[in-house]
Amino acid sequence: MEETPYTHRRTLQTPAPISCLADGSSSDHFFAGSDDGSVRIYNQETLKVVKAIRGLGEVSSIVCMPHNAGHFGDIWVASDRHALRFTMDTEKMILAKDDVTLALELGADDDDVVNELSRNQKSSQLAFCLDSGTVGVVDLSTKLVTRMRTSHGNICGTVKFIPDRTNELISGGYDSSVLHHDFNQRTVLSRFDLGTSPPSSGVSMSPPFILSSAVSPSGIFAAGIADGRVWIGTGGEKMSVSTSIKKKRRKWEGLKQDEGFTADVGHGPIAALTFIGPRTLLTSTLLGSVTLHEIGGSAVDGNLNMSAKWTKATTDVNKVNALLATGSLIIIGGLSLSGGGMIEIWEKVLS
Repeated sequence: MEETPYTHRRTLQTPAPISCLADGSSSDHFFAGSDDGSVRIYNQETLKVVKAIRGLGEVSSIVCMPHNAGHFGDIWVASDRHALRFTMDTEKMILAKDDVTLALELGADDDDVVNELSRNQKSSQLAFCLDSGTVGVVDLSTKLVTRMRTSHGNICGTVKFIPDRTNELISGGYDSSVLHHDFNQRTVLSRFDLGTSPPSSGVSMSPPFILSSAVSPSGIFAAGIADGRVWIGTGGEKMSVSTSIKKKRRKWEGLKQDEGFTADVGHGPIAALTFIGPRTLLTSTLLGSVTLHEIGGSAVDGNLNMSAKWTKATTDVNKVNALLATGSLIIIGGLSLSGGGMIEIWEKVLS
């Protein structure tokens, strides 16, 4: 295994646990949401708070919208059962619930909270998933909310749009299933049940809940599982023109079992993961073991694999809730041993 090319730069503390992280609309800041209903914007260079929101319900997800005219642009915040839009380019340093420019009620009741928001490539739609297992899409021009006919049988914790597929998204739930939706037709195009795939290293004490997911720009899907595994689906991978022998398929086929595999990557739940390249995946366990993986081989040759390039443990974040890779930084958010909020910033060492 290689030496870790990142060094610990600084740890930031907050009163309440960090629940989510998001990249800013420009590359010089990032957002952090907390369990106490606050959102902070940090300057990436100074690591100081430059703007904040207070007084919301528990924040579970943040999505930043591209914005040319201003510095921060608009953001969507998932808070309790709502998605809230804020315009951050104001003179106010601290915003409150009164500054919401649009509120969408997505959950059926107060217990049906929004777990994740994702935006599509054109920033014209938001996907959402709920504690009830419901998955849906908001058209941001009409504010029309469309819910999928098929829900997860338990909490749905993660949802993503599929790159270059205008009507397809993918969701993962605590029912151990991954659902691939056509959200225009509100139908399920394909599904995969990870509950039928036993841990390769034997008996696991954790159920195969799906806690996190990511889709690479090339269409590879990764699901982080509570039992320490990651499932990789390469069936929807776009190849370069020179290497591709396939025409563009009618639908994304990332859940095809013969083009996917499961890898044991950590001791404990895979709390967060993100692609930082077409076949380069960054994962973090709940207890802070961060690993960079490279996906190799092909399904055609029968040698699909994933190898760890380096691994590094967090120093101050005791439990990880969020992971963000932006520019030369890896940012890990969660909570300390005493229950307060922690954000670790790692910086890539220039060779």
